[in-house]
Amino acid sequence: MDEHDLSVVIVTWNVRGLLPACLESLQVDLKESGLESEVIVVDNGSSDGTVELVAERFPFVQLIALGENRGFAAANNIGFARSHGRAILLLNPDTEVLPGAITWLWRALHAAPHIGLVGACLLNSDGSLQSAGYRFPGYVQNLLDFFPIHPRLIGSRLNGRFGPGDGLTPFAVDHPLGACMMVRREVVEKVGGLDEGYFYYSEEIDWCRRIRAAGWTILTAPAALVVHHAGGSTRQVSEASFLQLHRSRARYFCRWHGRTFVRRLAWLAELAAGWAALRARLTGRADLAVRARLLRQAAAIYRHTPCCDESV
Repeated sequence: MDEHDLSVVIVTWNVRGLLPACLESLQVDLKESGLESEVIVVDNGSSDGTVELVAERFPFVQLIALGENRGFAAANNIGFARSHGRAILLLNPDTEVLPGAITWLWRALHAAPHIGLVGACLLNSDGSLQSAGYRFPGYVQNLLDFFPIHPRLIGSRLNGRFGPGDGLTPFAVDHPLGACMMVRREVVEKVGGLDEGYFYYSEEIDWCRRIRAAGWTILTAPAALVVHHAGGSTRQVSEASFLQLHRSRARYFCRWHGRTFVRRLAWLAELAAGWAALRARLTGRADLAVRARLLRQAAAIYRHTPCCDESV
C-alpha cells in the first residue's frame, strides 16, 4: 500500500455545476500544502453528468461511481476503505477551499496526539460566517429551530453556535459541520466510520460524539477558511430534505438521549405546528401552512421512531 499524508474524500450527487470550483480550489491548495495526497470522489448515482465531468476534466481524481444513492455516510465509508492517507479530509462538493486551509487543518490536527478531528471555519457565498463549530444539540436548539426566532439568535451561543474566536487559534468544539473536517486515520480505525443508518444529516454529529466518547479532542481551526455554498445538492428537494433531517435527528436523539427526550421533541413539534397553522390562518400565508404540515410530519417521525414506538 502506498501511504499518503492526506486522503480527500468527496461524496457527490448531481453537483456538476458546483464540483469544478471545489476540485480546482482543492488542487491548488493541496499543491501549496506540500502534502503527499490523493483525491477520491465517490458518486452516489448522479444523473446530471457529474461522473462524466470528473472523468473528463480531473484525471488526478480517483473516481468511484456507485450507480445508486447509497447515502452520505455509506459513500464516505467506501471512500475511507479506498484511501491510504494518514489523515482523511471529508469535503463537500459544494465548497471552495481558500488558500492555506489545508495547511491550517493539518497543523491543528497534528499539534497534539489527543486531537482526533479538526473542522474548518465555513463561510457563506458572500463571505460572511456560516459555521465555526457547534455544541451537541439539545432541547434549546430544537426549540429555537421549531419556533420563529430573531435572526441574531440563530448564530448565537444560545443556539449552540461558536464564533470564530481570534481567527487564528484553534479551539475545542463538540462538532463541526460535516462540509469540511480532517480526521486521523487512527480515529477511524478505532472508532469506526460514519453510521450508515443515517442516510443524510446528523451523521457527523453522531460520529463526533463517538470520537469524543473515545477520548479524542475535536477542534475548529478558524484560519482554515472554506466557502460552503450550503445545500447545493439538496436544494431541489427541500421538503424531502426537511423530513430526512428529522429522521436523522430522531435516530441521533434516540441513541444519545433516549425515549423520553424524543417524545418531548414530538410534543414540541406538534406545538410548533399548531402555532404555524394559527399564524397561517391569521395571515393567509401559504408558506406557514406548508411549515405546519411539515412540522406535523416531523412530530410523527419522532413519535414512531424505534425507541418511542411501542409497536416496534
